Amino acid sequence: MKTLSRKLSWLAAALLLALTGLYLLRWSAHPRLEALVLLAMLLSALLIIWTIQIAQQRARDLGHRETQRLLALQEETNQQLLRANQSLEEGEQRLAVTLNSIGDAVIATDAHARVTLINPVAQKLTGWTLDQALGQPVDLVFRIISKATRQPSAVPVDKVLTLGTLQGLANHTVLISRNGPEYDIADSCAPIRDGAGRVMGAVLVFRNVTEEYAAQQALRQVSTLQNAIFNSANFSSIATDAQGVIQIFNVGAQRMLGYTAPEVINHITPANISDQQELVVRAAALSQENGTQIAPGFEALVFKASRGIEDIYELTYIRKDGSRLPAVVSVTALRDQDEAIIGYLLIGTDNTARRAAEVERERLDQVLRDKNTELESARALADKANQAKSDFLSSMSHELRSPLNAILGFAQLIESGTPEPTPAQRASIHQILSAGWYLLELINEVLDLALIESGRLSLSCEPVLLADVLEDCQTLVAPLAVKKEIHLHYPGFTTPCFVGADRTRLKQVLINLLSNAIKYNRQGGSVFVTCTERAMGHLRISVQDTGDGLVADKVSQLFQPFNRLGKEDSDEEGTGIGLVVSKRLVEQMGGEIGVVSTVGSGSVFWIELNLVSAPQLDDSAIEILLNETEAIPSNLRQRSVLYVEDNRANMELVAQLIARRPDLHLFRAEEATRGIALAREHHPDVILLDINLPGISGIQALKILKEDHGTQHIPVLALSANAMPRDIERGLAAGFYRYLTKPIRVTEFMQALDGALELAQDRRPDASSAVSP
Repeated sequence: MKTLSRKLSWLAAALLLALTGLYLLRWSAHPRLEALVLLAMLLSALLIIWTIQIAQQRARDLGHRETQRLLALQEETNQQLLRANQSLEEGEQRLAVTLNSIGDAVIATDAHARVTLINPVAQKLTGWTLDQALGQPVDLVFRIISKATRQPSAVPVDKVLTLGTLQGLANHTVLISRNGPEYDIADSCAPIRDGAGRVMGAVLVFRNVTEEYAAQQALRQVSTLQNAIFNSANFSSIATDAQGVIQIFNVGAQRMLGYTAPEVINHITPANISDQQELVVRAAALSQENGTQIAPGFEALVFKASRGIEDIYELTYIRKDGSRLPAVVSVTALRDQDEAIIGYLLIGTDNTARRAAEVERERLDQVLRDKNTELESARALADKANQAKSDFLSSMSHELRSPLNAILGFAQLIESGTPEPTPAQRASIHQILSAGWYLLELINEVLDLALIESGRLSLSCEPVLLADVLEDCQTLVAPLAVKKEIHLHYPGFTTPCFVGADRTRLKQVLINLLSNAIKYNRQGGSVFVTCTERAMGHLRISVQDTGDGLVADKVSQLFQPFNRLGKEDSDEEGTGIGLVVSKRLVEQMGGEIGVVSTVGSGSVFWIELNLVSAPQLDDSAIEILLNETEAIPSNLRQRSVLYVEDNRANMELVAQLIARRPDLHLFRAEEATRGIALAREHHPDVILLDINLPGISGIQALKILKEDHGTQHIPVLALSANAMPRDIERGLAAGFYRYLTKPIRVTEFMQALDGALELAQDRRPDASSAVSP
């Protein structure tokens, strides 16, 4: 390039000279010289053109060579970039494989603490996928709290970006996953730097240490427990080596035996502090038991344990002060991983305390036996007292009823006699009768309460048709309602309604509630009886009056014996026992009783009983009965059966059974006294007798029939809802031929009835006589 420039300068100078010469010739007078000058100028011009062309060609050649050099340089640069990219891709792949393979979680961020990388382990722990996490603030993805306070903890990324130093988390940090689980973690955070050393991001490396922490905690607990056990002062722990030399002597052993650990460790064996005579006896017993000679020393203490046999025995230790300590010792052989014995562990407890405890237990057992004897005596006395009370009540009932019978009977005779009493006499007779009936009511209620409290009241709970009971109650309380001008309102039943109850006692309860509603009502008031089906198969029977009502404190006293709530001086008679008896009866029938009262409006007394289904006959049993009926000869004489039952549903059920037997005729009675009268009059072949009857019970009726020469030969079957074993035993002991329980099993009933009829045929004084229906 410099040579070309120099040549161009020379050409320019030559051209300048030529132009100068041409200028000079212009003014010259020599034309030939002018021609020569022109020729020289032409040649100079040609020379200049040629020189320029050569220079241009050289410039082009030089540019081409430079282009070739640059292209080669570019190609080499491209190859270097390609190799660098390949190396970078390979590095990234190796990094990705590494991050995906390691067990730790890794999260990388940029300089703004936004996620740029999250490996699979981190994705699993945080609950964020790669696509979800990229570009998100790291504290949103990596949520951590303090395990102790449950307060958020600072993510160390910000501190690393600020300080450019390695940071770690505090202990007991918890990572909260996006999906809900929590993990104990341990982590560290380091800066990411560029080539110039500038911080361009951070990388978090953490791992799940939940199981590790749990294992450490369990290990600490076990270690604490072991230390607590070993260091317990309540029992001795003595560990020895394989030769029996003491290696461990715990606090309990030191306390119990008086030695310090340094005094015995590596110095003596447990045999040295044991009763030597006991060791001799133990060694002899083991030698005989195992057929081998055992030395009376440490070997005798660990012989069974060394052979893997559980060994617990009593041993007397000799304390440092020479005193004796009875102990119970458990011996275990300590073995290494190859099952070779490396020592023995002797755990002992102070047997003195146990023996004292045994003595105390024996003393307490004796005290308990004495108390039981006292209780048995007290119960015997109580039973005797109850029996005495029952005898007294029975005697009182008899002694009071007998004169009352005379008083009331003769008063009624005088009232209806001829000539008629004068008005003054009639008033006196009325007072006698009122007082007598009141006294009889008082006697009955006191007896009922006594029976209930002694637990001797027997109830026969069975399906009772409520409409029949209310009809009987209506008849009984109607005169009292008319006298007080009270209007009675009873419910109508579209379908039969049965409740589980004792019919007689249910009627007694309802009459008590109706009588109270009438007596304590206002003149001309009303009484409403309603029946409402309640939840869980219960029926509520309510008796509502329109009286004055009761205040709350008096309502709470309603069911107290002999408490008439201030009505003692009123004109209305009462004992204060009726509601108490009613409450006990309802509860024994499995029901409830209650009251709601409003001052000025009246009171509602209610009872709730269980709804039950009507008595049913089994169709298969009826079919058997019909088949048996067809086999009965038509010329067989008709025999009679008397059934005494106050429950009409039960009466109808038995009546249907008897009606299917053309050889049988049924007499009916709802009370025991009526039944006894029918038995004396008709002499039935068999009597069916309920136990719980109004007036006198079935047991009492049986006694009367057995004492009568005209009826004592008649077989009597008990048919009762009292199905407890003691009820059956008492009934059979009283003299019933059979004791059948309700609900009736048709086949069993008919078999028992046929057996009784056969027995009656043998017992009948005049077997040839027949009974007219």
